[in-house]
Amino acid sequence: MTGLTACGSDDGGSSADKSGDKSASKGGGSPVQGALAALQKASTATEKQQSAKTEAQQTQVLNGRTLKTENKGAFDWSSGGIRGTVTATMKGGTGAPMDFEVRYLADGMYIKTGGAGGGAKWAKSSYDELGDGGPSGAMLKDQLQNNNPARSVQTLLASRKVEAVGSETVRGTKTTHYTGTLTLSELVKMQSKDLKESDRKALERQFEQAGMKSEKIDLWIDGDDLLIKKKESSQGSKTSMNNVTYYSDYGTDVDLTPPPASQVEESKGKARPGLG
Repeated sequence: MTGLTACGSDDGGSSADKSGDKSASKGGGSPVQGALAALQKASTATEKQQSAKTEAQQTQVLNGRTLKTENKGAFDWSSGGIRGTVTATMKGGTGAPMDFEVRYLADGMYIKTGGAGGGAKWAKSSYDELGDGGPSGAMLKDQLQNNNPARSVQTLLASRKVEAVGSETVRGTKTTHYTGTLTLSELVKMQSKDLKESDRKALERQFEQAGMKSEKIDLWIDGDDLLIKKKESSQGSKTSMNNVTYYSDYGTDVDLTPPPASQVEESKGKARPGLG
């Protein structure tokens, strides 16, 4: 899954004041109703911005091997899907550290790595090619064509499994922290818009084989009802996943210029990094 903590300080500068009960009820009614009302406002405000800068750290452990990816970029979702550019570094696994750049554009995904050969600097995969790469590829295609930062907020809203943890400061910004835990079956259904039922079932089987049953989603919302930080974490018997994304500079201009055609070759499904 693409991607999505407990209270306390973190490397991003988050601190909690343990005021969960007050934050939970500030929307009126029960704590759950208050949290849902607050997240509804956050969903509307975040989606309306249509662009933002991002910074993410993703860690996955599979069969005892750790793979870490750090990336920075900017995304635009005014067209409905996600468009933008990220630069990333991937470390761990069985290979050497790798730096790469990815551009998510209307006609597909372009990837440039230091190891690209044959004189071509960019490898291109169309979204249809991604969708043909099995259930994981179909999910990635669905996410890229339908996703935006507000989607995680909407997922917790749809689940109604949400509570306010308390007020916290994230990188100097005062926020309210919300959390919820969903089964991976619920998550696949709620985070996919155009995914076929057969692909949903296949993804669920993959999670089951890895011993993964649920995912915890944590969201930090600022005083302007904007998503500032998102954390997604899950633990299985064979694998674990932890993704943290920070959002800033909402409304920023995003460069959606494609690479020069002379520097692009069709990847034929080879290039499929998981940026979450």
